[in-house]
Amino acid sequence: MEYRRLGGTGLSVSALSFGASSLGGVFREVTESECLRTVHLSLEQGINYIDTSPFYGLTKSETMLGKALKTIPRDKYILSTKVGRYGSQMKDFNFSAKRVTTSLDESLKRVGVEYVDLILAHDIEFGDLQQVIHETLPALRNLRKSGKARFIGVTGLPLKVIRQVVEAAALDVILSYCHFELNDTSLLDLAALLKERRVGIVNAAPFGMGLLSDRGAPSWHPAPAELKEVCARAAAHCRASGASIEKLAIQYTLTNPDIATTLVGSADPMEMERNIRWANEPIDSQLLGEVLAILKPLHNLTWQSGRPENN
Repeated sequence: MEYRRLGGTGLSVSALSFGASSLGGVFREVTESECLRTVHLSLEQGINYIDTSPFYGLTKSETMLGKALKTIPRDKYILSTKVGRYGSQMKDFNFSAKRVTTSLDESLKRVGVEYVDLILAHDIEFGDLQQVIHETLPALRNLRKSGKARFIGVTGLPLKVIRQVVEAAALDVILSYCHFELNDTSLLDLAALLKERRVGIVNAAPFGMGLLSDRGAPSWHPAPAELKEVCARAAAHCRASGASIEKLAIQYTLTNPDIATTLVGSADPMEMERNIRWANEPIDSQLLGEVLAILKPLHNLTWQSGRPENN
């Protein structure tokens, strides 16, 4: 497993990391035994960074992760969780200083740890950015001073909000999803700014939340129909070549050293073992070129998320 520096934090994170949303049963029903086996296998295979949130499975992910990590020494993994998002409706977001402070205490109790390495404001495009900048982030800095978190950051889909917050406030890390993958590399537009500010980059959703998969995008996927169609054609091309678009997708997300780590989530130990194996194999350059050519007409096409003014 390759390890990379996460911005100016001094943390060395595995290039492929574990997204624990899967432990919350957000993709399918999961059992405790397979969740525990998946976490333990991932750590044994060299993954050292795990990301969760109270939103994933409505606290189930954190609870399940706590069970999995109970026997693992705290210095053997890097852990992040989030604050601010507690459901799927607008009413379920709360970026107030009071709520994010109590939220971290609740998360620490569920996971069974005394501190997290990273605390992230979750999907900030659903909030008032001025509140995030002037209330949420100062509260996270106070949590850092208290020793309950080591570093702070934000997550979101629209890169507009990431840029605005990075330019206005001191951050240690950002988490971006669906913006550095085969069909979308717009995250690189922020790379120079993030490097200048020494902000570490966590990339997530290398499969585009199902766009870049053999089974195709799920019915709820917010992507435009034409993007779903061209991604399905790319997946079909890989199959016709005797290859897997998922393998290509994982390998591609690891090609840029400025991106410290890419989160991939599964509660299936065999799937995670496969993902880790793929990450350590060389990419098929010819197939990559063919797939990028198929996706090129809709390169960087995305969708809206959160408040209209934040898109």
